[in-house]
Amino acid sequence: MPTLYLLALLPPEPVFSEVWALKQEVSQLTGSRNAVRLPPHITLVPPLHQDDAFEARCTATLAALTATQAPFQVGLDGFQWFGNRTLFVHVSDAVGIKAFHAALMDWCATHLPEVKPENRPFTAHLTLATRDLPPAQVPELRQHFAARSYAAVFEVHTITLFRHDGRQWQPRATFELSATSALG
Repeated sequence: MPTLYLLALLPPEPVFSEVWALKQEVSQLTGSRNAVRLPPHITLVPPLHQDDAFEARCTATLAALTATQAPFQVGLDGFQWFGNRTLFVHVSDAVGIKAFHAALMDWCATHLPEVKPENRPFTAHLTLATRDLPPAQVPELRQHFAARSYAAVFEVHTITLFRHDGRQWQPRATFELSATSALG
């Protein structure tokens, strides 16, 4: 049976703990369990079903890619929604992550064709709650987060490959962005 994989970047401390606290708050306010099933992250490649051999190919491919990529900065500012289903922390400075994502997708097209480009534009974000938000609680949650602010800046040095074990996501490999300057 195919296994689910996900590629994401996890913000470093203190942003990781700050966003984790926001996710836990949303979970306590709404009962949303999806909010706390994954650590704070920005999805680079959404969940995809692959055979077990994919992990070794993916790991080798990502190690080769990240050796050519320099760290980049991500800025966060405020909260936004995708419709009424997903509350997230807005990525306000997305130039670096969009460039990295484009390089990742180009690399995968050649070296890991199982990773297909998405049908929609890449929108970097840190999800606080999705899918299982009770519709009746959305207006109050919108109001609650409209009155709040959150801003942070961090540098991305690593990306992480996750594998779903049937119950939860497990980190399988972390890749360091180790180039001193991005390749053009």
